[in-house]
Amino acid sequence: MPALLRHSLVLAGRSLTKSARNPGALVNGVVTPTLFLLLFVYLFGGSVAGSTDAYLDYLFPGIVVMGAGLSGLLSSGLSINIDMRKGVFDRFRSLPIARSAPLLGSLLADLVRYVVAVALLFGIGYLMGFRVQSDPGSALAAVALALAFGFCLSWVTVLLGVLVRDENAVMGFAFLAVIPLMLGTSLAAPVDTLPGWLGTWANVNPVSHAMDAARALLTGTPVGDSVTWTLGWSAAILAVFCPLAVAAYGRRR
Repeated sequence: MPALLRHSLVLAGRSLTKSARNPGALVNGVVTPTLFLLLFVYLFGGSVAGSTDAYLDYLFPGIVVMGAGLSGLLSSGLSINIDMRKGVFDRFRSLPIARSAPLLGSLLADLVRYVVAVALLFGIGYLMGFRVQSDPGSALAAVALALAFGFCLSWVTVLLGVLVRDENAVMGFAFLAVIPLMLGTSLAAPVDTLPGWLGTWANVNPVSHAMDAARALLTGTPVGDSVTWTLGWSAAILAVFCPLAVAAYGRRR
């Protein structure tokens, strides 16, 4: 395990060096949630919540979850797919490192990018008027929960990136996955205001639980079982998709 962590951190450093030269993934991870934040608050805030300030308090925690994971879904598998297509991972296979180290290293680098993206989103939210209404510990717990959920969810597109040969197909599949995961949630409005079929999906959507948990922790409202559901979904997604991705990578030729 120490060797796996050491090798993964070295490969994460390589990925971050590459990102420093081409920061497109980080920019996308900030720009997309920011656009949603600005458009939703100033277009729908008055009609949905009565004021833009009230709607910002409701919307912003969901945007944090989006920035910490859903935006990364569009890039995690893609970067791995491109490296594999260029033969970079073939070189990793010749090294005396754990089979999962290249995949884990790439996701650890993504996790660093998520942290930067969330920090920038908090700065933008502060400029717009959002204030954390709970204690610092709860706010840090909300960020940690969103980051952990995003890390686990990224394994879904890592599996796609390993299985699918064409990078455009990876992007297409990831985009198709993001839309129902992101919009079929409590992001823009409470679940009980949604149509029956959409509300049913939102109630079982793991992203809804993550957004509800972040919202409760940042606004100081009762948490309920949203944190427990988020941790459970995160563990289940990681337990299923991490071994599948590693196994698929081992069979890739």
